[in-house]
Amino acid sequence: MDKVVATALDAVSDVPEGASLAVGGFGLSGVPTVLIQALFERGVSGLSVVSNNCGAMESGLAVLLAAGRIGRVTGSYIGANK
Repeated sequence: MDKVVATALDAVSDVPEGASLAVGGFGLSGVPTVLIQALFERGVSGLSVVSNNCGAMESGLAVLLAAGRIGRVTGSYIGANK
Protein backbone atom coordinates (compact mmCIF):
# COMPACT_ATOMS: atom_id res chain seq x y z
CA MET A 1 0.00 0.00 0.00
CA ASP A 2 1.43 3.36 -1.05
CA LYS A 3 0.90 5.97 1.68
CA VAL A 4 2.83 8.78 0.00
CA VAL A 5 0.70 11.78 -0.98
CA ALA A 6 1.50 14.80 -3.13
CA THR A 7 0.26 17.57 -0.85
CA ALA A 8 -0.59 18.31 2.77
CA LEU A 9 -4.24 18.73 1.75
CA ASP A 10 -4.16 15.20 0.38
CA ALA A 11 -2.65 13.98 3.65
CA VAL A 12 -5.55 15.38 5.72
CA SER A 13 -8.30 14.77 3.17
CA ASP A 14 -9.88 11.96 5.18
CA VAL A 15 -9.80 13.67 8.60
CA PRO A 16 -13.50 13.95 9.51
CA GLU A 17 -15.35 16.57 11.53
CA GLY A 18 -14.96 15.86 15.24
CA ALA A 19 -11.79 13.81 14.81
CA SER A 20 -9.40 13.15 17.69
CA LEU A 21 -5.81 14.04 16.85
CA ALA A 22 -2.50 13.49 18.62
CA VAL A 23 -0.21 16.32 17.53
CA GLY A 24 3.54 16.17 18.05
CA GLY A 25 6.06 18.83 18.90
CA PHE A 26 7.14 20.70 21.99
CA GLY A 27 6.32 24.37 22.25
CA LEU A 28 6.70 25.53 18.66
CA SER A 29 9.46 23.05 17.79
CA GLY A 30 8.61 20.01 15.71
CA VAL A 31 4.96 21.02 15.30
CA PRO A 32 3.41 19.85 11.98
CA THR A 33 2.48 23.39 10.92
CA VAL A 34 1.94 22.49 7.26
CA LEU A 35 -0.60 19.81 8.20
CA ILE A 36 -2.29 22.13 10.71
CA GLN A 37 -2.63 24.77 7.98
CA ALA A 38 -4.10 22.14 5.64
CA LEU A 39 -6.72 21.24 8.28
CA PHE A 40 -7.51 24.94 8.63
CA GLU A 41 -7.90 25.32 4.85
CA ARG A 42 -10.22 22.31 4.72
CA GLY A 43 -12.45 23.83 7.38
CA VAL A 44 -12.43 20.77 9.65
CA SER A 45 -13.94 21.58 13.05
CA GLY A 46 -15.02 20.02 16.33
CA LEU A 47 -11.54 18.58 16.78
CA SER A 48 -10.30 17.00 20.00
CA VAL A 49 -6.56 17.49 20.29
CA VAL A 50 -3.94 15.88 22.50
CA SER A 51 -0.67 17.80 22.34
CA ASN A 52 2.06 19.34 24.45
CA ASN A 53 0.28 22.69 24.11
CA CYS A 54 -2.10 24.48 21.80
CA GLY A 55 0.36 26.71 19.99
CA ALA A 56 1.07 30.35 20.68
CA MET A 57 -0.07 33.60 19.12
CA GLU A 58 -0.76 32.67 15.50
CA SER A 59 1.42 29.56 15.30
CA GLY A 60 0.81 25.84 15.56
CA LEU A 61 -2.55 24.67 16.86
CA ALA A 62 -3.41 28.26 17.85
CA VAL A 63 -4.49 28.76 14.22
CA LEU A 64 -7.25 26.17 14.64
CA LEU A 65 -8.05 27.25 18.20
CA ALA A 66 -8.53 30.92 17.24
CA ALA A 67 -10.84 29.86 14.41
CA GLY A 68 -13.02 27.89 16.82
CA ARG A 69 -12.16 24.57 15.17
CA ILE A 70 -10.97 22.83 18.36
CA GLY A 71 -13.59 21.70 20.83
CA ARG A 72 -11.31 20.08 23.40
CA VAL A 73 -7.60 20.20 24.16
CA THR A 74 -5.63 17.90 26.43
CA GLY A 75 -2.17 19.32 26.97
CA SER A 76 0.79 18.87 29.25
CA TYR A 77 1.99 22.48 29.12
CA ILE A 78 -0.39 25.42 28.88
CA GLY A 79 2.20 28.20 29.18
CA ALA A 80 0.96 31.72 28.47
CA ASN A 81 -1.95 30.66 26.23
CA LYS A 82 -5.25 32.41 26.90
